[in-house]
Amino acid sequence: MQSAVRFYPPAYDIRVEEIPIPKIEHPDDAIVKVKLSGLCGSDLHIYRGTEVSKEPSVCGHEFIGEVVALGANFHPGATGRPHLYATLKVGDKVVSPFTVSCGECHYCRIGFTCRCVESRLFGTPNTPGGQAQYVRVPRAGGTLYNLQGLSAASVRFDKDAEETIGKLADSSLLLLCDILPTGVFAAFQALNNPKTLPMLTSRSYPQSSGAALLDVSVPFKAEDKVLTIAIVGLGPVGVCACIALLDMLYARDVEFRIVAIDPTEIRRKKVEAIYAKVSEAYGKQRDGHLEVSDIEASKEVVARWTQGIGCNIVLEVVGNTSALSLSYELVRPFGCITSVGVHAERQVPYTGRQLYNKNVSLDFGRCPVRAMFPMALDLLLRRQDIFGDVGGETSLVEKIVGFDVAAQTYDDFDKGRCGKVLFDPWI
Repeated sequence: MQSAVRFYPPAYDIRVEEIPIPKIEHPDDAIVKVKLSGLCGSDLHIYRGTEVSKEPSVCGHEFIGEVVALGANFHPGATGRPHLYATLKVGDKVVSPFTVSCGECHYCRIGFTCRCVESRLFGTPNTPGGQAQYVRVPRAGGTLYNLQGLSAASVRFDKDAEETIGKLADSSLLLLCDILPTGVFAAFQALNNPKTLPMLTSRSYPQSSGAALLDVSVPFKAEDKVLTIAIVGLGPVGVCACIALLDMLYARDVEFRIVAIDPTEIRRKKVEAIYAKVSEAYGKQRDGHLEVSDIEASKEVVARWTQGIGCNIVLEVVGNTSALSLSYELVRPFGCITSVGVHAERQVPYTGRQLYNKNVSLDFGRCPVRAMFPMALDLLLRRQDIFGDVGGETSLVEKIVGFDVAAQTYDDFDKGRCGKVLFDPWI
């Protein structure tokens, strides 16, 4: 038997129970002994009952651990399939994205791995999650990342990167399961939207998107080149989106203004401290500014910065209609809203006419972790001052706890009394 954190419907009922250790059910399966698992903001949708679950389930979709059993399809002679089927061994340390992906279907081949035809979300009744001592990983050859293969996944593959990866703490590696790739995904999507490119290229639309046309536009004024961005929600994913966005903007040498919005003061202070650290190396050489704000004040900030025009980009990292309404209010005509917050079944709070009248691009959806993994790993390696420690002023991970305080930890996280918390199932 093993210990596991289980949710019982309809809401707010977390129990730690003894359940059977999972076994191989399919030749593509792996059984992983969990070293650490994470508590994520997405877990709260089930916890609060906004995402309806009718059956009890083992919680959690973020976990790292050690392979203790493999199905028959894992062997050195496996060919024509994801390479892990030939290379993964019992005893290997692995990182798991938060969804199952086969690595072989159309969506996996083109990089949209979160929409794999075999996609399943860990922490649901049909796919027990990682807040347990052991977890079964379906389609493991297309889902898991082997720690020994992380060097090759890094964008900046070199010997220094390889050595650094070998020294990464488990608490740092766990961020690659969901929240860091999702933050990178939000920033990447927004900065590569055609409506953002005029400010990044100093070329008018559609030439900014590569159209080979004679440019007869009026030259840009200085204010036309400034990128104004709002981030709505400063939970762990929102913090990752902030860091990713700053990293990308500093690398492009773009003048920018970011307003980072959250009603919770402790979250705003965390982002202020992180911004001070991230901008320290660039402050004198780059033109950029980040300001934290509560909800009402953010409207005044954006109006002051843009003379009432609004933001080029809004990143919505909450997952509710209030955040979407604020995003629409802050975005300018021909702006884009990128939403990576997990939404329930409530309707989007504006009409097609409202979107049409502003020419707003509305980009929704789940992060394809497998595709974003290399970019997220690269950022993780370069920002170990934030992602490498636990419990510091600028640390993303606040603490590591045992299952014995799981129910209280869920309540604290739900009430905003704590930030990112990890579970060690063996303490």
